[in-house]
Amino acid sequence: MVNNISTVAERATVIASPRLWLEGAAIQQLIKTTQLPGMVRAVGMPDLHPGRGYPVGAAFFSAGHFYPALVGNDIGCGVSVWSTDLPTAKIKLDKLDRQIGNLDGVVDDAEHARIADAFPAIAAQRDAVEAALAAAGLDTRHMRSAGTIGRGNHFAELQRVERVVDGDAPAALADPKRLNLVVHSGSRGLGESILREHVDAFGHAGLAEGSPAAQAYLARHAAAVAFAELNRCLIAARICVRLGASAVRELDVNHNTVTFESFDGTAGWTHRKGATPMAGAAILIPGSRDALSYLVAPVAGAAAASLGSLAHGAGRKWQRADCRGRLEKTGMLKDPAKGALGSRVICRDKELVFEEAGAAYKPIDTVIDSLAGAGLVRVLAEYRPVLTYKTRGECC
Repeated sequence: MVNNISTVAERATVIASPRLWLEGAAIQQLIKTTQLPGMVRAVGMPDLHPGRGYPVGAAFFSAGHFYPALVGNDIGCGVSVWSTDLPTAKIKLDKLDRQIGNLDGVVDDAEHARIADAFPAIAAQRDAVEAALAAAGLDTRHMRSAGTIGRGNHFAELQRVERVVDGDAPAALADPKRLNLVVHSGSRGLGESILREHVDAFGHAGLAEGSPAAQAYLARHAAAVAFAELNRCLIAARICVRLGASAVRELDVNHNTVTFESFDGTAGWTHRKGATPMAGAAILIPGSRDALSYLVAPVAGAAAASLGSLAHGAGRKWQRADCRGRLEKTGMLKDPAKGALGSRVICRDKELVFEEAGAAYKPIDTVIDSLAGAGLVRVLAEYRPVLTYKTRGECC
């Protein structure tokens, strides 16, 4: 291993420090993707873990063809970060919990009106996304789910600055007197319907660049990404309106996409499956609900080594089906509403409590150390969770 980047097979590399464990099944899935026609390279991030046929926490670069199945069903899933005017002093978790209420249900007309008053630009964004869905031949009834978080690893979280590491951290996100709001969600059932349509027609075969089928998928993909970005905006707006807070979106990145890019003089398609693009001056890499999150700056000129990608989080350590059995034996979740760092956790789905426990994820510091040791990022700041919303256990 050199500089935390190691070759595991021809055209396949992984980014990991010596103390970071990567599951063998995930590495085998990564290697298998290099055998797809037109695949040039595959890179596993430090949060690499097995997925359904393809690994999560990886980037793949192909030429002449691209593969919707590598992008997966949650097209545009990603993270947005908002600076708010909510003071960190005298935080009352019970009050925040009560004011946020239930975010599982759809946004009704009255709530849309309140959001439009507080965040006027969102109304035009909604109209543009609905038009994009219609133009791409997608069912516009999916718009009803915009503004809902969903299950799995999606969440909304209020965070406070734990430590500013580097003076280059954006001032708006480095104010210890104010809370930041992080939203992690995607395209909900829309992305699932797009993938299902593709698999029904083509299986897991790729699409030839420039073909009618490829152009049709890319139009649907673009609409789903726009929907996911709107979804995160609406979730943030719902929370801020309920808390009586103002907020500004500072960052927004998508983790599940396919984009046309160029590496080492070759033009082709970068598939990110649970991977953060190295775009912008700062990127948030969230930890689990029991760990810190990290704001990092991509290192200029380092993108080629990782296909312009970074980890998107801590990465799963345990399969979901194994979590309950492992954690019940330890008694670690006696109070599921309390995070390990003293935060409030709103998660009233009993299975999800176990599946999304902090212990089910890799230590986020080893992920960040791997990226920094590979020369890909500089750490700018650390954030501590204050309140994490997963689900009230009701309709979503």
